[in-house]
Amino acid sequence: MKGKAMQLRTPLGDELLKLKAGDRVELSGIVYTARDEAHLRMQKDGIPFDPVGAVIYHCGPVIRDRKVIAAGPTTSARMNELAGFLIDKGVRAFIGKGGMGATVRNQLNGRGVYLAFTGGCAALASSHMILKGVHYEDLGMAEAIWEIELDHLPLVVGIDSCGNDIFDTARKNAESAFRNFAPRSCPQVEER
Repeated sequence: MKGKAMQLRTPLGDELLKLKAGDRVELSGIVYTARDEAHLRMQKDGIPFDPVGAVIYHCGPVIRDRKVIAAGPTTSARMNELAGFLIDKGVRAFIGKGGMGATVRNQLNGRGVYLAFTGGCAALASSHMILKGVHYEDLGMAEAIWEIELDHLPLVVGIDSCGNDIFDTARKNAESAFRNFAPRSCPQVEER
């Protein structure tokens, strides 16, 4: 999608199936933060929110005085083995950094997308957020599930519902460039 970012609002439906890897989107509505411990708790105790059309943000936000102070993404690949049950229950998108593995890419096929947010931009992310609630607060600030309302958070489609993956493509291009790399001689450096 060239030009203006596509506007999305949770809960997500089949509109996300039109997205292509590399498209820019702006997401509004409710998302739920979840990292490793939250995924494990949901597997054990159940999902404490309606997962149909939901978005999971791989994030351990900083919360102060019931406000989101910083909310940068965590490395999503850490949740590769923990994401499938959420997709099966109706979760339509994950937000994070660095992409996810082939297993998740296959699980999202025809059902959902992975949305990328730039690491190091935690303050920017929080400027688009209002805290609405919390689940599993006993897990601590970083691992609890925080219910957050987004207002036009800018994202890029990292993996689309057809399995196209900007991270996998970049990795393959880098490997190819490395294999084909032949160093040039540098006449400015004298032999010693």
